Amino acid sequence: MPLPLYLLAMAVFAMGTSEFMLAGLLPDIASDLDVTVGTAGSLTSAFAIGMVVGAPLVAALTRNWPRRVGLLGFVLVFAAAHAVGAVTTSFALLFATRVVAALANAGFLAVALTAAATLVPPDKKGRALAVLLSGTTAATIAGVPGGAVLGTLLGWRATFWAVAALCLPAALGILKGIPAGPDEDEATGRPVLRAELAQLTRPPLILVMLLGALVNAATFGSLTFLAPVVTGSAGLGELWIPVALVLFGAGSFVGVTVAGRLADRRPGPVIAVGGPLLLIGWPALAVLADEPVTLFILVFVQGALSFALGSTLITRVLYEAAAAPTMAGSYATAALNVGAAIGPVIAAATLRTEAGTLGPLWASGLLVAVALLLAFPLFTAITASRAPRCSDDACERPLGHRGTPKARGALPHPPDRARRR
Repeated sequence: MPLPLYLLAMAVFAMGTSEFMLAGLLPDIASDLDVTVGTAGSLTSAFAIGMVVGAPLVAALTRNWPRRVGLLGFVLVFAAAHAVGAVTTSFALLFATRVVAALANAGFLAVALTAAATLVPPDKKGRALAVLLSGTTAATIAGVPGGAVLGTLLGWRATFWAVAALCLPAALGILKGIPAGPDEDEATGRPVLRAELAQLTRPPLILVMLLGALVNAATFGSLTFLAPVVTGSAGLGELWIPVALVLFGAGSFVGVTVAGRLADRRPGPVIAVGGPLLLIGWPALAVLADEPVTLFILVFVQGALSFALGSTLITRVLYEAAAAPTMAGSYATAALNVGAAIGPVIAAATLRTEAGTLGPLWASGLLVAVALLLAFPLFTAITASRAPRCSDDACERPLGHRGTPKARGALPHPPDRARRR
């Protein structure tokens, strides 16, 4: 994998840390800014909504920018938003900085997902996506627990400063590692925006986006409310909460890494095997949550299965949206964050039922079940678009609309009439 991919992953690590770190900082933020914990919790919703709305919006507005300019600009805006958030004494301004940070994060991911697909041969998109998403999994393993410790020792503002600081080496890496010239699709002619947006009417693309959102909703629904399961059902102390989160993050890293090697050529087995196992795992975790050892094992396994299945589905989004080279990444980002936004809302509603703190686990199982019911009748359509087979000397690429092979690493384009004239 090329070095620029790892530089992009570094930025994703900083952004992933920011997205998840508020869970351990809300009480301190509420106390410092003189608001309720519930009000402080709206900062999380602001970030998620900003990601959902921002991904396609920002990608459309910046689609004609060179990728290095876009990536660098988004990282610097993200860092600046955290610097302002670290010094403000106004909750309204802090809320605004979270929206700005979310828009920058959404724009960065939209461009980075597309850039990652063009930095590698056509049959390596899944592995490239795995490297990029490893930044998010690393954030759950090290960034979020580290931010919690830093916030405990030095206050929540120090965590915001740390995230801003993490963006600086990532920005330098982008400046040095991403080519400054025009993008390949700009040189060959990219589709007009209307043609790229029209891809959203294609049923296969809609389906894989929906499946990705459902699986991600299940993941974040349970992850958000994992702490009450550890301290309530398992009867463990609060110090065991970071242990559970790290295990989930470690599992997610394993899942993304393994799935990254299969998502291009063998997406079918990942979905056919990982889906049912994930479905079984959430109810099993609910039933066995009072056994600490079993709880921790299942948390690791569910982290691995969730991210293996989720990253595979997001890879399929990139394949299905290949005719939208500047917008495909935003479609994948939107699918991820729709799930991240609705999952905790659905899970929170179950807390008031008889299931109590175990409600989110049962809800996650239900969300995965819905995804599988939608997926298996259309299994062939989901996995039909396979990557071209490449060797060291040549790549068997799909033919263009006039029978000419596509260039290595290039995304396919729609007919000439849909391109910019």
